[in-house]
Amino acid sequence: MHTKTRPAPRGGTAPPRRTDSRRPAPDQTARRLARERLPRYWFAERLLLTLSGQRPVHWMLGHTVGSAYDRLAELAPEAPLRPAPPGRAAPVVRDCGEFRPRPGVIEAYARIASGDRLQALAFRLERCPDLRWRCSAVELGGARA
Repeated sequence: MHTKTRPAPRGGTAPPRRTDSRRPAPDQTARRLARERLPRYWFAERLLLTLSGQRPVHWMLGHTVGSAYDRLAELAPEAPLRPAPPGRAAPVVRDCGEFRPRPGVIEAYARIASGDRLQALAFRLERCPDLRWRCSAVELGGARA
């Protein structure tokens, strides 16, 4: 059976590219997914949801140890990271860094942006015997002690 071959397309024959700015570029999506797999970002997102009143404190029960849960229970009723005034953007984790003082311990910080506000969130993660990371301390910049 004989198959026809098409001539190679000439310049300018390709359809126009989509320029929809609402959809992230593939490399941005891949970076976002890789970032979300890091323990510090995973916990920062969940702490943000709890401290902004979007999730209840008990949602973090299996992910915290020691006094970290008690600290969340103290901070959460005030929802210190609640969204800015109505109609403004919800708070987001702008960036997150870490320091590893020893194996199995991560001391992390996150910058939380909400409208024109920027707040600091610090937390400590410890690798437990079951190999899961759990939050063992939480501090929020500007929150009353």
